[in-house]
Amino acid sequence: MIGLFLYMQSRLFVLTVIVFYALSVHAQPFPFPGNYFRNPVGIPIELSANFGELRPNHWHMGLDIRTNAKENYPVYAAAEGYIAHIGIRPQSFGRFIIINHPNGLSTLYAHLNDFFPGLEEYVTAKQYEKESWAIELDFAKGQFPVTKGAFIAYSGNTGGSQGPHLHFEIFNTRTQKRLNPLLFDFFVKDDVPPNLVKLAIYDRNKSVYEQTPQFFNLKNTDSGYVIPKIPVIKTGFRRVSFALQAYDRLSGSNNPNGIYSAHIFKNDEAQLSFVLDSIDYDETLYINAHVDYKIRYNGGAFLQHLSQLPGDKCTAYRQINGDGVLELTDSIQQAIRIEVKDVAGNVSQLNFFIQYDDSLAVEYGHSSRTNVFAPNMVNMMDKPGFELYLPEGSLYDTVSPVYFVTAASLPYSFSDIHHAGDASVPLHEDAIVRLKLKRPVPAAGQDKLLILRSDRRGNSVRKAVWQEQWVSARFGGFGTFQIIADVTPPRVNDPGKGDTINLSAATRIIFSPADDYGIKSFRAALSSCTADILGYHCIEDSLSRSRWLRFTNDKSRNWIYRFDEQCPYGVHQLKVTIEDIAGNITVKEWWIKRFPYTPPPPKKKTGKKTNEKAKKSVKKKN
Repeated sequence: MIGLFLYMQSRLFVLTVIVFYALSVHAQPFPFPGNYFRNPVGIPIELSANFGELRPNHWHMGLDIRTNAKENYPVYAAAEGYIAHIGIRPQSFGRFIIINHPNGLSTLYAHLNDFFPGLEEYVTAKQYEKESWAIELDFAKGQFPVTKGAFIAYSGNTGGSQGPHLHFEIFNTRTQKRLNPLLFDFFVKDDVPPNLVKLAIYDRNKSVYEQTPQFFNLKNTDSGYVIPKIPVIKTGFRRVSFALQAYDRLSGSNNPNGIYSAHIFKNDEAQLSFVLDSIDYDETLYINAHVDYKIRYNGGAFLQHLSQLPGDKCTAYRQINGDGVLELTDSIQQAIRIEVKDVAGNVSQLNFFIQYDDSLAVEYGHSSRTNVFAPNMVNMMDKPGFELYLPEGSLYDTVSPVYFVTAASLPYSFSDIHHAGDASVPLHEDAIVRLKLKRPVPAAGQDKLLILRSDRRGNSVRKAVWQEQWVSARFGGFGTFQIIADVTPPRVNDPGKGDTINLSAATRIIFSPADDYGIKSFRAALSSCTADILGYHCIEDSLSRSRWLRFTNDKSRNWIYRFDEQCPYGVHQLKVTIEDIAGNITVKEWWIKRFPYTPPPPKKKTGKKTNEKAKKSVKKKN
């Protein structure tokens, strides 16, 4: 009986821990022990970006820890566990490590330079085995165990990083949901409340995309933020919502970080809040619903909605008394309070009154609006020569479909230019577009068709899929669409001059391939002479089997190879193969030679300058 009692007690303890974990993910301020994770770098934590900072098309999902504008600081495991995954990605995390911990959480370390020696050697071998620089590898629990504080890598500036720093994340291993690392108490000093800049008011009898909100500047006073000289906002809108321009700062820092939470109250009754304590990568695109995307697209500031748009499924919002859209059913003044907090609990508060004024009432007309694209349903556009299909989850709010067509003038265009929708309206899921060919495509271009999408921000292309006289592709936004043929192969620079390029003094080779519409793949291989070298020339034409060379492509522009054992001293044939998005291929070959290099001795000083100075001195005296 005693054994059974102890067993039941242990099971109850485990269940209590699980329930506490589930409930505390959304708690504040610190749902987990503050000493479980250590600082992943050996210097005091200073942040250049926090969790939830607003970024184009996503929230920032971790902390950006400064490394004094330098690379190669040691990076340490934040807690014991094992390395479960590494990745090398261009224009993203660069080189990164994921560690699984026994408490059910994982940590991620990104923009790294070299991994620790054993891991670096393993990853390099796998890259050559798979003949791919970009790589993702999973590991078993016993392969690379780590203790808390173990050295795992050097900090760097790889991937999409704009400067040396360490990107650090904490997430639930099972669900992959990212958690705000500042909830784990990394002792980052913060006694500065958030800064409130502007308030925006929307007429919610119509879509947020079919209006420009009314703006009010905010002023900080001893009693909180107010709208200067406007004791009561009078409006003709029966249904209103608000958005806020705001940011947060840490003590001793001028960096504008994202705010942690905002709560809106009407007559002291809680309406809605959003809290950035946890975000899933699958839902981070919902930031385009959380902010006024149209204002931002047109060059404005980030405005964060204090209401949840109809098509927004993000869990950052907590509806308490509705979706944040307030009904003004009478002309009585309504007291509005907005509280903005950071993780440390610092609060900024905005108070104002709003009142419906019948003399300002807005006439909406009697349009049935049957020709609209609505959220939470499939929407389609069917025009001569053009079709557009929007899946159910594509839209956040109602929009009026816009369409017109113009003639294409480019000689390599094979359709009209179809203008569909407003590019300042975001899409959560890709639209499928279909265009009809307007004229026959020459045989040379039939497998080189692309669909070109354009808007004010630039162009994007997708490989076209044939469907008889129609072609189709997926795009993440509205814009203008046309069919083009790309029969021009990629271009690439020569690595040097001469029939046999001497690279003895070089430490690396750099290629910068270019194409009108984008590079799909790059491959470089080396073949060496099988005979001895005599006078820097091959005495046989026979070549050994080609070897793949590990060219890195960290920033998506240059492909860089740093000489290693794969290119020994001697004469070699270097072959580069480049393919663009349309499928055009460029193949170029060069003979290169590489031998031990001794820098020339420094030039001896002739004393000429000294003699000239002496002459000038004598002349001056005379």
